[in-house]
Amino acid sequence: MATETDNATPLARRDWIAGLDKGLGLMESFDDAHPRMTATQVGQRCGLTRTAARRYLLTLSHLGYLATDGKLFWLTPRVLRLGQSYLESARLPRIVQPFLQRITAGTMEVAYLSVLDGDDIVYIARNGPTRAMNTGYVLGGRVQAEITAAGMQMLALRTPAQLEEWLAGHELKTYTTHTITDKGMLLTTLAQIRQQGWALSEQQLELKYRGVAVALRDRNGDAVGALSVTMPMGHESGADAVARVLPVLRETAQAMRNLI
Repeated sequence: MATETDNATPLARRDWIAGLDKGLGLMESFDDAHPRMTATQVGQRCGLTRTAARRYLLTLSHLGYLATDGKLFWLTPRVLRLGQSYLESARLPRIVQPFLQRITAGTMEVAYLSVLDGDDIVYIARNGPTRAMNTGYVLGGRVQAEITAAGMQMLALRTPAQLEEWLAGHELKTYTTHTITDKGMLLTTLAQIRQQGWALSEQQLELKYRGVAVALRDRNGDAVGALSVTMPMGHESGADAVARVLPVLRETAQAMRNLI
């Protein structure tokens, strides 16, 4: 299964820039649980000494990617330039936009294109009205793959052996009372998705919302992402929702196949 984020290539030792690797890893060490950290804390999270971590932090602060009060460090909005550069330069988000408009017109729901990046699904294109939903659904949002329809669809394309290996080192977190946290149940659900070719996720990330997704494949048949819609559950059953939106998703994915 190939995606735009699965493009790591072998690299000769002479071409490896360790400082760049460490600097990027340092920025990625900031998250919702660690929004502001000292040099010592950053060093502990990144496997660096306090002195080395401080040099990286001060350099990134000088470049504008971090801010500091002399003790604590935190990310600045300049970091968003990196993501914006991807959205503006990557081919897939630009190609898919008119097709997402087609999905929204055909379903009256918010449509997304997502890619799998490590353990997370990342939303790289969207179309439709803004709703008061969990921030994980915004453009550029990153969410654990197994709690969204798009992520479950992408995970389901892995072999059973790959999924077993992934689950062995992955923690299933609880977001709602409907989140699947049993690894056996998740494997069973992913096997069903693999067989039927589409995914339905209900209330796993946010109560009273569901998502439906299909894989987006290129002309060689490789999965490059997932097309999905999210919607409030209302009085419509899951089966009725799937019957309403799945044909549009499948038709759109097929129409895009020869373009990517």
